Amino acid sequence: MHKPSTREIALTLRRKGFAYSHISEKTGLSKSTLSEWLSKIPYTPNQQTVKRVGKAIAASNARKTQIRQEETEKVRQAAFLNIGDMSSRDLFMFGLGLYLGEGSKTQDITRVVNSDPDVICLAIAWFHGLGVWREQFTIRIHLYPDSNIEESLQFWSRATTIEKDQFSKVQIDRRTNKKKNRAGKLPHGTAHLTVRSLGRKEFGVVLSRKIQAWTDEVARVVKTRD
Repeated sequence: MHKPSTREIALTLRRKGFAYSHISEKTGLSKSTLSEWLSKIPYTPNQQTVKRVGKAIAASNARKTQIRQEETEKVRQAAFLNIGDMSSRDLFMFGLGLYLGEGSKTQDITRVVNSDPDVICLAIAWFHGLGVWREQFTIRIHLYPDSNIEESLQFWSRATTIEKDQFSKVQIDRRTNKKKNRAGKLPHGTAHLTVRSLGRKEFGVVLSRKIQAWTDEVARVVKTRD
């Protein structure tokens, strides 16, 4: 039987009309994380929420949520018009920018690291455009001690559609000098997406060096235009 993830539980509670404070208590997630995950969910306070915070406050919070969602939708529509159709070159350059910010800077390793599944999925799509096969991907997730390992593996496998047998051993960050307030902020940790050659020489060290050359050339062109 499928066990719901922390994210799924949070989504369900929000759809049922519970406030962030209640959902935070039930899941252990911070309100900032909940805001990021649930900001697009229509919110109508249920009776339990109204009773807990008061009718006036519940109504005010619901109205504020509605206004934020309406403003977000306006921005999204404007972005749709601004971006328009994207060419293959647009996508290629976007991927280079993504790799420049989130890719490995270690020589001869092709890897993207991020806690946002959308970023990892964009990286996968970009690599596909370069000719990388799905079987060439491997993912290692880095977690904190408060994370659920199996739940996190399921989360990243579903988000990326990468089979769990392509995941490396999970790494748990047990350093004692880490800030305690990080608990709950990254419930599924960060994903380290790596491209393996699997016998395709052009996707081993060669791909890493190509990406470095591409980013170097972009930097050179931009500098010459200043």
